[in-house]
Amino acid sequence: MFEKNIYIERRRELLQKMAESAPAGQAGILLFVGNTEAAAQYKDNAYKFRQDSSWLYYFGLDEPLMAAVLDVDDGTETLFADDVEIGDIIWMGPQPSVASKGAAVGIAATAPYAALDAVVKKACAQGRPVHFLPPSRYYNTMKLADLVGIPAAEVPARASQALVKAVVSMRLVKRPEEIAQIDDACALGYEMHTVARQAVRPGIVEQEIVGKMEGVTLSKGWGVSFPTILTQHGETLHNHLHDKVIEPGKLMVIDAGAENNMHYASDFTRTLPTGGRFTTKQREVYQIVCDCNELAFSLTRPGITYREVHLAVARKMLEGLQAIGLVKGDLDEMTALGIAGLFQPHGLGHNMGLDVHDMEDLGENLVGYDPDQTRSKQLGLGSLRMARRLVPGHVITDEPGIYFIPALIEQWKREGTGKGFVNFDALASYYDFGGIRLEDDVLVTPEGARRLGPNRLPIFPDDVESAMSC
Repeated sequence: MFEKNIYIERRRELLQKMAESAPAGQAGILLFVGNTEAAAQYKDNAYKFRQDSSWLYYFGLDEPLMAAVLDVDDGTETLFADDVEIGDIIWMGPQPSVASKGAAVGIAATAPYAALDAVVKKACAQGRPVHFLPPSRYYNTMKLADLVGIPAAEVPARASQALVKAVVSMRLVKRPEEIAQIDDACALGYEMHTVARQAVRPGIVEQEIVGKMEGVTLSKGWGVSFPTILTQHGETLHNHLHDKVIEPGKLMVIDAGAENNMHYASDFTRTLPTGGRFTTKQREVYQIVCDCNELAFSLTRPGITYREVHLAVARKMLEGLQAIGLVKGDLDEMTALGIAGLFQPHGLGHNMGLDVHDMEDLGENLVGYDPDQTRSKQLGLGSLRMARRLVPGHVITDEPGIYFIPALIEQWKREGTGKGFVNFDALASYYDFGGIRLEDDVLVTPEGARRLGPNRLPIFPDDVESAMSC
């Protein structure tokens, strides 16, 4: 945990924001339900516990079966959890009291977990607003439904938009203590990717490399920040299969991140030639993606929207693809029509922090888009998860990619989507190419931007080949 004043100040700011959004005396209560354990095969054999990220942000207590109520009208805070009994002590040993846990994060009032029901139902009976965030777990959904007396299916839609907006406004801008933790997670991510690069060689099963990478994250942190993507079929964007034997002459896309012990995430992608050296064809496309990554970083600064950066990268990508004969025509027109979506059907990046896709459980558009922005329907641009005007403290990913997806190319060819800009005949020889993605984690600073972590993974093609030869 951070030191307790950080949590005290975060909750104080949240209460102030909520008080300002409602008439005096009518703001109600804020209800937070932490995660609980989920059985894997049976109750006592649970999946690895991961606390809710918004709970961690405001309360820091990384344990199951906890809840809290913050009263916006009178400023009181109550933590709900149970002290252990002798049956628990036999299996777990003596544990700190709930009161001491509350004190560690600046909450003086505590009560048993079961007492939460009466507190929330009293507020409901009095007609006071009960604000809660949209849940992502089954238990939290059912618990909230019971507490506020609504059908479980209605819980996500009944979540408080005022609370969501207040939380997003706070968590979007990372403070110094958070940036230090993300740097730490990036250092761990650097190490796991280095282990992977050193292990890539023909004849090895992909799973062996994944195991070595994830071993790094478990020995020094909480584990991976998302299921590892390691594949010779990078044209499948989220390929989680790791059963293939590495073949020479392929491109290995490794998209993987670490979660440190404070639960902050990293997320890097590198694409490696499985034999240690790029072919001429691979290097041509790789260089385009590398140039796009560098352009995105050079443009990232306060005041620009990440949508503008995405579109600039799309134009740069089309310029590179035009140079090798895969598209033709006016670059501005192709960019406006979304032709780049054929080659990069995803957005340039997303927010990152306590979640690798930070706060997307609260609503992707609320997190990634300013109120005056609307989401595009174009392939690629429509998948941009972070489009906002950038401010210092934003943490985002910079992850351009080029993929040759035969089924998508054939669909565009069949339907005439390329509008005369796509050289489908030339693309036929790329059907077995795969894909390339290059991703860094970036902090927006008052002066511009910096890449997170103490070191940058090799990214320029000569540097990648040199690192693979060591």
